[in-house]
Order: sequence, then C-alpha cells, then structure tokens
Amino acid sequence: MGYPVQIALRYLGSKKRAFVSVGTAFAMLGVALGVAALAIVMSVTGGFQEQFREKVLGVNAHVIVLKYAVHFRDYRDVMKKVEAVPGVVAVAPFVINPMMVTHGERTATGVLLKGVDPEMMPKVLDLPRHIVEGSLDGMRKPGAKPPEAPRDPFSPSGGSWEPGKTGQTDGDGGTSSGTLSVLEAIERQIAEDKAQDAAADAGTPDLATLIATGAAGELGAPQKKAEPSPIDPIDAILSAPESAPAAKDEPPPALHPSGDVTPSGGYASSLPDEDFLPEAIDPDPCRSPAQVKALPGVAIGRSLSKRLDVGLGDCLQITSPQIGMTYGASGSRPPIAKQFRVIAIFEAGFDQYDSKLVYTDLYEAQAFYEQGDSVTGVEAKVDDIEKAADISKQVDKILANGVYHTMDWRELNHGLFTALLIQQIVMSVVLTLIIVVAAFTVIATLIMVVLDKKKEIALLKAIGASDDAILRVFVYQGGIIGLVGTALGLALGWVACKFLLAYGFPLDPKVYFISKLPVNVRPTEFIITGIVAILICLLATIFPAFYAARLRPSDGLRAE
Repeated sequence: MGYPVQIALRYLGSKKRAFVSVGTAFAMLGVALGVAALAIVMSVTGGFQEQFREKVLGVNAHVIVLKYAVHFRDYRDVMKKVEAVPGVVAVAPFVINPMMVTHGERTATGVLLKGVDPEMMPKVLDLPRHIVEGSLDGMRKPGAKPPEAPRDPFSPSGGSWEPGKTGQTDGDGGTSSGTLSVLEAIERQIAEDKAQDAAADAGTPDLATLIATGAAGELGAPQKKAEPSPIDPIDAILSAPESAPAAKDEPPPALHPSGDVTPSGGYASSLPDEDFLPEAIDPDPCRSPAQVKALPGVAIGRSLSKRLDVGLGDCLQITSPQIGMTYGASGSRPPIAKQFRVIAIFEAGFDQYDSKLVYTDLYEAQAFYEQGDSVTGVEAKVDDIEKAADISKQVDKILANGVYHTMDWRELNHGLFTALLIQQIVMSVVLTLIIVVAAFTVIATLIMVVLDKKKEIALLKAIGASDDAILRVFVYQGGIIGLVGTALGLALGWVACKFLLAYGFPLDPKVYFISKLPVNVRPTEFIITGIVAILICLLATIFPAFYAARLRPSDGLRAE
C-alpha cells in the first residue's frame, strides 16, 4: 500500500491534530446509523418470518394430501404410499370442519374442529409441545370405533354394508353386483302397484298380504268374495247424490259450537319467563359430574378458553351447521350437538390458532357428518422442511390420477409468507437508502478534503506522485470511513437487537397475531448488511478520487 495509506490516515484528522475531523466524524456517524437501522429491521422481519413459520408448523403438518371428492375413505392406502416416500417421517389422517362451541351463556362461532388420531398425531404435529395445562390422555374413549355411514335407499352409492343383504355398496360409491338401480326400483314398485290393483279388482287381498300368509297362489284363481266393509256415515253423506231426499225427522248437523265456550281459566294467560324441559325430555350430560368424566376429550386454545371461561374438566357443547340437503321431506339435515370434556389447553403463540382451533378424537369428529369412516385429508411430517416442496411433488407423482391434490406448508400459507417476504424486501430497500444518504455525506467530506488539500496534491504531483497513487489516497480514505462506520453500525444494531430480545417489546396479538416483537439475530444478515454498506461507501469515493487524480501541479499553485 505504501504512502497512500499514510496520507489517507493523515487526511482523516483535522488541522488541530484531532483524531478525526468533524466532517469525517459525521460521515462515519451517518454510515453507522444507516447500517444499524438496516440490521435491526432485517432482524425483526426475519423474526416475524421465523415466528410465523414456527407457529404455523406447530399446528399444521409439512405436507397435506387432499382429495377432490365428497368421501375420502381410502386414506389408509394413501397413508401407506405417502409414508414410503423418502424424507417422510410420519403420516396421520385428520378431519376439520367449522363448528359452534358453547359453554353456559357464552358462544364462539367460526371455530374449526380438527379430528386427529391421538396415537399418530404427536408424530406429525408439535401440538403436545404447546400444551400448557392438562394432557392429551383420554382424548379417545375406550373401545371407540369409526362411525358407519347410513345407507341411503335412494342412491346405489350409500357407502354402507348390511349383513345378509345383497347389492351392497363399496366405500367410495362403487356398486357391487346385485344392487338395484333407481330405475329398477321404480319399475319394481310400479309392478307391485299394478298387482295390488288387479288383486283389488278381483276381490282378493293385496300382494303383500298374500306373501305374508303364504297363500298367494295364482292371482286368477277363484277366491271367496270379500265381505263388504262397514260404511262410515259421514262418508255416506258426503258421497250421496244430490238428488237423494234428506231424512225428514233428522235435523241438520250443527256447524258452530253452541253455549258458553269460555275456557275454565279464562282468556288471560302468561308465558313462563324461562323455558323448562324435564330431564327425561332434554337430558344434559353436563349436569352430572360422572357423565362429564365419560365424555370424549377436547384440547382448546388459551384465547378460546378465556373467551368461553372454561378450564380443565369443564363441559363444552359443540354444534355442527346444517349438514346439507336430503331426499326426504325434511329437506335438510338438522345440526348435530355433542358434549365434550376439556382435557388440555394449548398456547401456540399465534392468536389466530389459539382462538379458532379445537382438537378432538378423529372418530368423534367423523360422527358429526354422515359420511362414515371418511377424512378430510392426510398430513405428513418431513425431516427437512426446506425440502417439503420437493417431497410434495414426489407424492403428487405417486398419486397422479387427478383425484388427489398435494400441498406443502408454504403453499398452504402462501399469502402469509409471501406478504412477509415482500415486507422484508421493501423495508430493506427503503432502509438501504439511509446508507446511500450517508454515502453522499462521504462524498461531500472527500470533496472538501480534496479542495482543502489541493496545494498538497499539486506538490505530490510535482515530486513524482502518479495519478493512481493520488486516486488510492482518497479511495482508502472513503473505505476507512465506510469500514469504521459499518463496524460501529453493526455493533449498535447487535446491541439494539439484544435489548429488544431482553425487553420483549409487547404487541397486540389481535393485530399482529403474536404477543411480543420477534427478533432473529442471524450472522448472515449482518454480514450482508456490512458488505453492502462498504460497497456503497467505496462507490461514493469514485468521483472525489478521480477529481483529485486529474489535478495538475499548476492547478494547485494557480491560486497562490
């Protein structure tokens, strides 16, 4: 380096032999503040990303397999195929549906009831790690079995099987041999109606009576004439011809009540203040502690427990919305209400989950909908979350039949993580402008030094200093300003981040979904920030350095 470094260090000081000049000090301070601000913001935005990813993966799996169908009853075969994919650690089925949760006079709507397998779920989700009260023991009742789907007589794909009957349906709507189609059932019913009409015309009992008594025989065989049935007087009057003369001695029937029709209690009445139904008509399992202990268990979030004012061992009622339309006269299936016992309270740290998620046994969640042993999807955990997208594509290839759809954790929360990434990029670019502003301070400082040292530069040129040497003098000076300012800024940013971690700056969980300001101090981001700051400062020295290198000895002596 030689004498250019010595000259650059000397130009950093002032004429009064101070350590640094005022201009140099302000230039270093500007760079330090810009670097510190950029480092702090990158650490905070990185902390948001890490916290959201941790919270999301705490209650969600890495890879999820869904099915484009009403029923997903072949999930066990899908689980075996997914578990065989390299990188998959564990798989488990789940059911999730919106519900309404009630405790006493308090109600929470829009709650998601997620049914999980108590044995498989801990291998896939981190829910047990977030439990703060109670445990998941007792979530599944002893001897619990998957519910059976009811048989729909109007559909050949009812999805149920009854012993001793032919024509049963398979699990996914396929019809086995011997099943009557809808048209066949209609034709058979028409034939039976015709047979009954023919039997009625012949004076014989209907076909069902003949089959039941075992004496059907041939319909055309001679039968004993049936005795005439007694005639209802009212029907006889209504069916009598208009020309028939009315009886002379019988008075016409009274069409209106006669006499005093006032009720014994009078017309004044009052409704009770509260509806009361006897226990025999409206049994409530929550009233008996013994029955509450026998109820299936649920795990709820901390925010939801405070909202409903429930604790461990309390009884909750979970109500499903209307299931859908049916072919019956009712039109729609009514909501289903079931009672559960709170066995665990979890706190994921993400208010969106702590206030909207309820976990229960898979079989209990399936019973809310008349679909039998069907699930919403299959979730899997992988050994490396950064490879979840690749594993998801491999699962898609294995299940490639157009029915299944596979998503990884980034795709499942695409909007959230995309917004966080864009926020981090925009904030970093905006705060980089602070370093650019500080670089202009470096340019102004170097130009002032060049103008102040013009005579000395001319003298150096006169005694043989090359243009390259003069150029390096000011490049070194700007580099030293940038290096010292960057080092001070990184140190200031590190101290500020540690202070934020120790202090725990509070946030509104309803707005930011987390309760404290997250800070993630990563050396990589600090190194990148320092390199960017130094490069900006070096670029800022180009113009003053070239201006000084182009000076001639006569330019420095012309003013004398």
